[in-house]
Amino acid sequence: MRYFLFLAFGFSALIARAQQPAMNDMWKGQASNKKIDTMRGKVFREGRYAMFIHFGYYSELSNQWKGKTYYGIGEWLMNENMAHIPADEYKAGIKNFNPKNFNADSIVATAKQAGMKYIVITSKHHDGFAMFHSKYSRFNIVDATPFGRDIMKEMAIACKKADIGLGFYYSQTQDWTTPGGYGGPEKDEAGKKVSFDEYFLKRCLPEVEQLTTQYGDIVLVWFDTPANIEKKYVEKLVETVHKNQPKAFVSGRVGHNLGDYTTLGDMQVAKKNTSGLWETVDVTNDSWGYAWYDNNWKTPKQILTNTLTTIARGGNYMLNVGPNGKGEILHPAKLALLSSGKWIKRYPQLIYKGGPSPWQHALPWGDAITNGNKVSLLMYNWPTTGRLYVPGLQSRITAIQLLNNGKKLSLKYKKQQNWLLIDIPNKSPEQLVSVIEITLQDAPKADETLGVDPQQATTLDALFASTDKCEKNTRQWMEKFGEWKHADVISQWKENGKAMWTVDVLQPGYYQSSLSYAGKGKLVWKIAQSENNFIQNQQGATEAFAWYPIGWIRFDKPGRYTISVSLEEGNKENLALTGLKLEHVIL
Repeated sequence: MRYFLFLAFGFSALIARAQQPAMNDMWKGQASNKKIDTMRGKVFREGRYAMFIHFGYYSELSNQWKGKTYYGIGEWLMNENMAHIPADEYKAGIKNFNPKNFNADSIVATAKQAGMKYIVITSKHHDGFAMFHSKYSRFNIVDATPFGRDIMKEMAIACKKADIGLGFYYSQTQDWTTPGGYGGPEKDEAGKKVSFDEYFLKRCLPEVEQLTTQYGDIVLVWFDTPANIEKKYVEKLVETVHKNQPKAFVSGRVGHNLGDYTTLGDMQVAKKNTSGLWETVDVTNDSWGYAWYDNNWKTPKQILTNTLTTIARGGNYMLNVGPNGKGEILHPAKLALLSSGKWIKRYPQLIYKGGPSPWQHALPWGDAITNGNKVSLLMYNWPTTGRLYVPGLQSRITAIQLLNNGKKLSLKYKKQQNWLLIDIPNKSPEQLVSVIEITLQDAPKADETLGVDPQQATTLDALFASTDKCEKNTRQWMEKFGEWKHADVISQWKENGKAMWTVDVLQPGYYQSSLSYAGKGKLVWKIAQSENNFIQNQQGATEAFAWYPIGWIRFDKPGRYTISVSLEEGNKENLALTGLKLEHVIL
């Protein structure tokens, strides 16, 4: 991975490399028919939840080179920001790669038990090493290693037996060991300069042709890091996949907006509903490829809530595992996947038939998924008070039921102001996520205005603010090399700048307010509910985002309010506000 990494780490010299003109006769017969087979992408559209597998020679190295550990994503170990391994040295070590415990049936069984409907596995990553028996490079797992088996062939057989869709990841632009590939040697072994055009025509395109004709039916080819690849190359790749695999999708990272769907940034879970076909790609720990030290696993609940949240926003969730050098998925990752998979088995309709939330965003206690005239409330944080507050549901209700292991318990409810109040048990029936199903007379409709929950802290994210004399944008950074973090922020503050949120308040009273931001020095903040109702306080700031308490602000009666946040004093440079949090003070 990944596209963002390609942009962030100085490959401008590589992508500016002069390319020789393409051989015109190779581009004849370019597809111009835009009619799409209605079966194309069926597994993607209906599967919703998938396994990503990053597995290669880098898995054997496990983020170590010459006795030193490099922290970050291991499939980029050759990069200058990691071990900066020369191509010839990297290739020489391949003789040690022998993943003798690799078992395609076992991996596919894990994906199936986890509730995943398709698998995408790395056939060739940026290091140029083919995990299949390539006819166009001997730098492949069959010809160059003692293992001597075609892993893509074994995955194809196992997926077909288990009725699981199979897709191949293929690095079409970057190839750090093949002459002519971006980031690779400029000359071949004979000292002849090689262009990207030659690399594409002699290795990339033929291998894609091989993968799409000799491994049975596939559902997806997941291309990556297009950089400034010319459109003609992308068109040829898309044409080849669609011709050879009419039911298969091409990922959006093929370039030039020619893919069949889009992919968010790595490790990015959407906060707002997004139309069209799209996916989130995420990791079970912090890495894509196996790293010996990385035991920061997502819990079953984190896996499940990320999956459900992505579906509630309208997308697909593809979660990565990185087998170790022996070819094994690590036990903690497997346990977490199987645990969340047990929940999915009880509530399959929420994963595979789930539609986007009518609120368009998360709610303080969880999220919501629709299906026909039903809306399912996903309880990530179960209130222990015996009461659930649901803001802005506009459709007429016929029944509300708590789902529990195949049984349904009717719940009492009433409407108050713009809110629905539901009487619930004090204890959540599910360990991970409980589900309350609301049946409606018509299609679910909801007011998208942010509701301030009377019981649980409500976070007003920067994404949902309006601004005056400041701007909304997205900030991305890495905790470790390749471990991406994302935040919607309000920055570029000017004099008298302010961020504003419109909210619905049901319960009058005092609310503790806090701000999340990164900046420098001492800052004086003002939070105003009206001209005469505001609080002001000074807090420090650091380069890392953190929450800072500001004080109590009062709402005198139920209703709709506009809350503003402004910086009264302090350094506006590099100041980034991610949100405002309100929590009712019980007195």
